[in-house]
Amino acid sequence: MSETPVQVKLQDGTLIRHKVTGYEGRIDGITEIKTCFTAGGAMLDRLNTKQTFQYRVVIKGEPMRRIAPAEDLEILEGAAAVICPHCHLSFKTKPGFADKPGGRCECGGWICPSCLDCRGAGEQPRCLKQRKRLARKLILQKKGRMG
Repeated sequence: MSETPVQVKLQDGTLIRHKVTGYEGRIDGITEIKTCFTAGGAMLDRLNTKQTFQYRVVIKGEPMRRIAPAEDLEILEGAAAVICPHCHLSFKTKPGFADKPGGRCECGGWICPSCLDCRGAGEQPRCLKQRKRLARKLILQKKGRMG
């Protein structure tokens, strides 16, 4: 009976930490170039690995991306399913997106792609950034009706 490895793809923008070397960064896609593959923070000697891809990781301040397998990565902030407290729509978050639908607002709440609400689980009042997003949405809707 052959073992097939279970491959779960992490979403781009997911904040991670390397378990062995300790660097932190964000996922920036995958690579299938086996000569670049690493394990435990070191380059692989043999190219006959069962893995079909590894993750490219962007680290702030470094010009080159690093490559790492999923087993070497610890997820610090990943995608999650959130239910909007305002419109009750369920949506997936997009880690690393600031001030965009699915991303985080400056106030710390997730931004709903449907109603652009950014309140968290608590019922805090609407923030100033949310008002700007709603005003932009209304202007675009009016332009769509006019043109």
